[in-house]
Amino acid sequence: MPNIPRLSLLICCLWLTACEPSADDRWLGTLERDRIELTATAAELVLEQPVAEGERVAAGTLLVRLDDARQQLEVSRQQARLRQAEAGLALLLAGARVEDISAARAELSQLQALLPEARRNLERIRTLASRKLASRAELDRVQANHDQLKAQAEAARQRLEKATTGNRVEDIDAAHAARDAIQAELALAHYRLDELTIYASRPGILETLPYQVGDRVAPGAVVAVLQAQGAPYARLYVPASHRLGLNIGDSFRVWVDGIEAPYDGRLSWIATEPAFTPYYALTEGERSRLMYLARVQLPDAAASLPSGVPAQALPEASHD
Repeated sequence: MPNIPRLSLLICCLWLTACEPSADDRWLGTLERDRIELTATAAELVLEQPVAEGERVAAGTLLVRLDDARQQLEVSRQQARLRQAEAGLALLLAGARVEDISAARAELSQLQALLPEARRNLERIRTLASRKLASRAELDRVQANHDQLKAQAEAARQRLEKATTGNRVEDIDAAHAARDAIQAELALAHYRLDELTIYASRPGILETLPYQVGDRVAPGAVVAVLQAQGAPYARLYVPASHRLGLNIGDSFRVWVDGIEAPYDGRLSWIATEPAFTPYYALTEGERSRLMYLARVQLPDAAASLPSGVPAQALPEASHD
């Protein structure tokens, strides 16, 4: 009789073992988190790195500050151009001063007063030249003086008309457009200035700082790498034969190396195109099989797990 309970216990253990999938049946992968790469926008020196690698940061934390002296000069230049454009626009809108109009009117009156005498002198020389009493050169000189004075009077009349009627609408519109263009360039200069100070774009862990203080970075170079905060996801390779049975939101069990109990997870993403089996998932009979990359999000209870740890997973349906 005492052997009966032991036999029953042995049968139960064998049954549970048969129900648990073997490690060879599980889909392989690793624990991962989103990595955020923050890049430099200009070739400048690294001046400050107030946060050490491995520290947790909140969104908006200063991570890297680059030298902004060059961009500060560009901002000052654009500000001076804007002041110049605004002054020119104000001058066009104000129109000519009373003093300018009076000066233009006086200049025109002076030239008009000289025109009758120049005309009479021209007629006199023409008469003398027709009688062979004046040379052709003298006639040409007097004719040129008369024409020049007439042209100066016409130019003075047009200046007076412009001063009294004001500037054209087209000129004012062009000045408005020039000012707006410089305002946009100033805003762009401020934006580029702000980009020289690199902040954390989301909460997480500062994974690495590829450059040191004093280094000159290249445009587009990664100057800080963040690892997203929260629980990791299992990055898995799903055999092609199981792809059709999976849907976003499916329940999974995830085993992590070094932890006996599995975690519950949810399928958050699966690739639409297959890839070749990764080297660590190969077995002798599976080298020609294709895999679909998938992500299984772990619960908040797994937030303390490090990234890069090997993991295995299977959908809940495989355990039923």
